[in-house]
Amino acid sequence: MVTLIDTLRPVAGESRPRHPEKAHRPDTEVLRKPAWIRVRAPGSPEWRETRDIVRENKLVTVCEEAGCPNIGECWSKKHASFMILGDTCTRACAFCNVRTGLPGAVDEAEPEHVAEAVAKMGLAHVVVTSVDRDDLPDGGAGHFAAVIRAIRARAPATTVEVLTPDFLRKPGALETVVEARPDVFNHNLETVPSLYLTVRPGARYFHSLRLLQRVKELDPQMFTKSGIMVGLGEARNEVLQLMDDLRTADVDFLTIGQYLQPTRKHHPVREFVTPEAFKSYETIAYAKGFSLVSASPLTRSSHHAGEDFARLKAARASRG
Repeated sequence: MVTLIDTLRPVAGESRPRHPEKAHRPDTEVLRKPAWIRVRAPGSPEWRETRDIVRENKLVTVCEEAGCPNIGECWSKKHASFMILGDTCTRACAFCNVRTGLPGAVDEAEPEHVAEAVAKMGLAHVVVTSVDRDDLPDGGAGHFAAVIRAIRARAPATTVEVLTPDFLRKPGALETVVEARPDVFNHNLETVPSLYLTVRPGARYFHSLRLLQRVKELDPQMFTKSGIMVGLGEARNEVLQLMDDLRTADVDFLTIGQYLQPTRKHHPVREFVTPEAFKSYETIAYAKGFSLVSASPLTRSSHHAGEDFARLKAARASRG
């Protein structure tokens, strides 16, 4: 049987594009962004300082790899989301700008490098995410745990948020990460179930939902978080049903942001959702029982993560 891993193995003498699985797709129209979605290009002295720390420690950030529109704002505030386990993903999601291919060996020194950067930047809260590593027996769970432990040792006052892959068909992987006790466990559903086959074909909606539910079963006090993009072609009622599904899994925090198409080969933007529609989603999500909701065109999973963690703790405390 030919697997995705097999199809990603490089051919001798052939240079591979960033997204080899998309190379032969027809170009799609890229819609002009409305005024509410535009941001300033980065370039402040603080942004450059953060960039230099990332470079010195040879780290990968999801801010750069995923082409996040908030990189200028976040790096200027010395906020960064570190992407561990390399810069190459074994999945081929239709929305994502991260490189697809067969990843290299795991860098065993990476946990210490991440911890050093966290300490040097003086971060109060750090987000650690990764590419999918279907090639590893544990999907990279042990490496996540090692990074968490290294940060705790080097910067004990820093709170740690993980944004993990789904660890599909990796028994025991989730338990390994939860045992390392991150302060927030985030796993994004990304979109509604009807779009999974076209937008997120390597994943399974109900597996991701069960993953989040299982975190609460293992540690009821751990904050859980999930996010989706809108503008991919989903119906409003599908988003509302997804909210109910997440509440059934006892997820605390929901983020909703606008999908932005990285290239003409990626899934097209079907709609630019208005700020008013995002506000409506936020109001409904709070009514359904989420402790915290962030819904706006520029919302991303890691955007304002530190401030949001403080709000999340305050929301729990207010509920007694």
